[in-house]
Amino acid sequence: MAITAQPPDSPVSEGVRSLEARWIFPGQLTAAVARWFGRFPAEMESRQDTYLLDPPLPGLSVKVRGGRALEVKVFHGSAGMLEVAGRARGQMEFWQKWSFPFRPLSQHSADPAGWRPVRKRRRISRFSSADGQMVALSEGLSDERGCVAELTEVRTGGQDWWTLGLEATGPADLLRSQLQATAALVFAHALPSGAQPGPDESSSYAQWLRLRLGTDSNSNA
Repeated sequence: MAITAQPPDSPVSEGVRSLEARWIFPGQLTAAVARWFGRFPAEMESRQDTYLLDPPLPGLSVKVRGGRALEVKVFHGSAGMLEVAGRARGQMEFWQKWSFPFRPLSQHSADPAGWRPVRKRRRISRFSSADGQMVALSEGLSDERGCVAELTEVRTGGQDWWTLGLEATGPADLLRSQLQATAALVFAHALPSGAQPGPDESSSYAQWLRLRLGTDSNSNA
């Protein structure tokens, strides 16, 4: 995929630091799970992201986000296990992200070699700290120093999946507490249909694509 990227205004950018946890499940998202997540105000978004899988880049995630930005994420290590007793358990990961506006040099290569297109339909709920507690923000409001929960329908390689993710951003010393407090809110009610997010389902998108689906990016999304 040939692209041109516009550099950031500053020659040195720290990017966005985050602490994340994600679980990915096979099959279509059920109405029961959608209702479970619907307890919180949520924005809807549909887009296609395209991930670079070959050559493999350990500790690095590269994708074209929605056809408008080149996004580069660097893995900065594990923060241990996120646990909500009896409800969820998964790996917390530190990441640092940079995003650059871009445009493709060619519009004719739908599935370029080494890249995997992933279609997403996302429900996004935002949480922020108020009086020492995490609370859900009203739809349309945002806070860069808080946590996002997303429930996403995924289709790639002709298969359906769904994923539940949490991403905390802001001051480094608050990331863990924000993520844990948001997880406690989200999982205050158990997931329906017996689904229980655990370590086996816990993975970043890039790791999941490489390990579960392989590096063949020529399948239709």
